[in-house]
Amino acid sequence: MTSPIPISNITQEWVEIMQKWHLDLFSIPTIVLTLATLLASPVLLVSIFLSRALRQETRYLLLANILVADLFLVLLNLATVICNALRAPMQWLGCELVTALTVTSYCCAVYTVTLMVVDTYAAVRWPLRYRDVIPPSRTYCILVGVWVLAAIYPFTVMIKTHVASGNSHEKLPVCLVLISLGFIQDRNVTGIYIYFFVAALMCSLLISYCYIRLYMITRTQGIWHSRFSRARVTLLAHGVLLLLYFAPGFLFTLELVLIDRKDIPQDVRVWVSTVNMCVFMLLPRVFAPYLYGIRYREISDTVMLLLLHQHRRLSQATAA
Repeated sequence: MTSPIPISNITQEWVEIMQKWHLDLFSIPTIVLTLATLLASPVLLVSIFLSRALRQETRYLLLANILVADLFLVLLNLATVICNALRAPMQWLGCELVTALTVTSYCCAVYTVTLMVVDTYAAVRWPLRYRDVIPPSRTYCILVGVWVLAAIYPFTVMIKTHVASGNSHEKLPVCLVLISLGFIQDRNVTGIYIYFFVAALMCSLLISYCYIRLYMITRTQGIWHSRFSRARVTLLAHGVLLLLYFAPGFLFTLELVLIDRKDIPQDVRVWVSTVNMCVFMLLPRVFAPYLYGIRYREISDTVMLLLLHQHRRLSQATAA
């Protein structure tokens, strides 16, 4: 049985390929997309938490959870990209922790997006019982459960790998989730595949079922007749956003499957991983706050009131 290649050797080869193709330039779109997210998501979060009416709505609490998970992910991703571009060495344990936190944030956002679809279906299907079945207090418990569900597997794998390998003090030239999970994968192949496959399958089936049932329930109400009806536009917007949320995960899983394939050049893997991490992973985080800020009138009105109040306070301070 051949001994595994040290992870420091793998990351060093990765660095050489990034330097050859000047892939550090992808830090520019990463910074731009992250800044665009940081401009909008905190404003929506503040608007939701400052408004008592919005805090009583399950859909807005779910949206707030998505925004929190997205902010956590983009900040982790930005820190990782900058550290990799500066070639700041990181201990293997730190890279494992970043990997577990990144996977947790991504899975939490995807789970909550799925719950938003289920919540919409429940509100349409049982409009009279909806508020009694899912009050805000129960929604908070559900969100805590989502974070626990998203965190339990990656952190369990991280702890098991750390105990088994014992190389936590090894320094890495770059920290990449793909390489970290690919290295862990040698010890937990079946578990990692099952986790990602079952999670993606369950979310996809739930979303598909809810949308099909929503269409069947509402098709006789005339909201689908117009080509540019609000229902069609909303469905299209949510469909695109769901695709943007799920696509990086599927691409990442494909990268894990192909990471040990000898017939695929390493340069191709480095390119795909870099584009996925620096662009595709960030696109839904950029679009979500702007889409939901426009889609939900209550949020847009609250944001406008918040901005007007802030502008009034600045004007009074300047006049004084």
